[in-house]
Amino acid sequence: MKSTKTGYSLSATTAIVIANMIGTGIFVSLGYQLLITTDFATIMILWIVGGLIALCGAFVYSELGSSMPKSGGEYHYLSTLYHPSIGFVSGWLSSTVGFSAPIALSAITFGTYIHNVVPSLSENMLAIGIILLVTLFNSINHFISESFQLFFTFFKIVLILFFIIFGLFYPPLDYISFSPTNSTLHETFSAGFAINLVYVSFAYSGWNASAYIASEVENPRKNLPLSIIIGTSTVIALYVLLNAIFLMSAPINELMVDTNTMMPKEIGFVAAEHIFNSNIANVISIIIGVFLISSISSMVITGPRVIQTMINDYPIIKKLKSSDKKLPVLAICLQSSVAILILLSGTFDSILTYTTFALTIFSLLTVIGVFILRKKSKKSQKEKSYKTWGYPFTPIVFIVANVWFLAYLFKEKPYDSLIAIGLIFIGFIVYLLVKTNIKKEQNENR
Repeated sequence: MKSTKTGYSLSATTAIVIANMIGTGIFVSLGYQLLITTDFATIMILWIVGGLIALCGAFVYSELGSSMPKSGGEYHYLSTLYHPSIGFVSGWLSSTVGFSAPIALSAITFGTYIHNVVPSLSENMLAIGIILLVTLFNSINHFISESFQLFFTFFKIVLILFFIIFGLFYPPLDYISFSPTNSTLHETFSAGFAINLVYVSFAYSGWNASAYIASEVENPRKNLPLSIIIGTSTVIALYVLLNAIFLMSAPINELMVDTNTMMPKEIGFVAAEHIFNSNIANVISIIIGVFLISSISSMVITGPRVIQTMINDYPIIKKLKSSDKKLPVLAICLQSSVAILILLSGTFDSILTYTTFALTIFSLLTVIGVFILRKKSKKSQKEKSYKTWGYPFTPIVFIVANVWFLAYLFKEKPYDSLIAIGLIFIGFIVYLLVKTNIKKEQNENR
């Protein structure tokens, strides 16, 4: 009977949100932050501020998802609230880098952690292999997909709690202090803080994950906002505690990224070596690699729903259309293929930066969309849905924070920012080509 399941429960949907968020970011962000600041109070403020910004966005997405419970996330919201072209470009980004790049980065990190213990195994082959394995499991049916996700997400949370509990008993290094210093206030409002938010935002990305699979969520008007808010709040608490443990357990120079290659170090492994010993650290390194499977799986679940929704809305090839209740197997395979291509090209830091810049633009537009939704809702009597907590202040906080963040990011990293803008521009060109093709087909059929 269970194998006929056609939707995701609240627990599975919340697990997807948590798994989408807890991935590569938490194990690489700190290393980049330490290049800019070694003030521990500033770093803690970074993670708290990043979490609160994500939570403000989560409140808004909860209202949008509850009011418009259709798969597709920003693609669906922006198409409905603004114009189909804006939604299309958002979907284009999700299809090309939005999910594929984080899948690639998580797979690279998985390969690095396993390779660290078993050097004879190739990092790239491990990364490609795990993408293919997760793609297979999420292409069978909802029951297997949900069970796979729940198991690995539970495993992930248990490991993090284990790390936090044991870390709290580890004697902190002598110089450790999370109290504000004379430089804390200045650094909190500096360009460096904004740049560090790139890495924090990447670590928190995924708080809107369940919005992408709304059509496949059981009772979406209730479960969608609950999954987003519960998932985001849980991850904020875990992130702040976990980063405190990392800073307390290992010297800064061992956590900081390699300044020659700009590649991140295995922070989880480094911290585990200090808290436990080398043998246990090796075991934990493998476990961390395994729990990244949950992150990859959650993105393999959510991303293809955008691709499939776009295919259904723009049926250039009608045979590719699919029911909302069916697993989008072709879209899953397409996204995984793109992820493997990204994995084999580009540098970690650059991929992370231009992906974050591009996706932040459309998250910003989506949150602004709640004001448009409220205006439209006054004109039509709709079924009661979740309303944004703290409206209008929470969306305004999200908007102001992200505009400030994007401005500083463009100033400090113009090359990567221009790559993101270039991808957006290409998306508009693709939209025009698709629309031209559809009009041509319509004229031929008359």
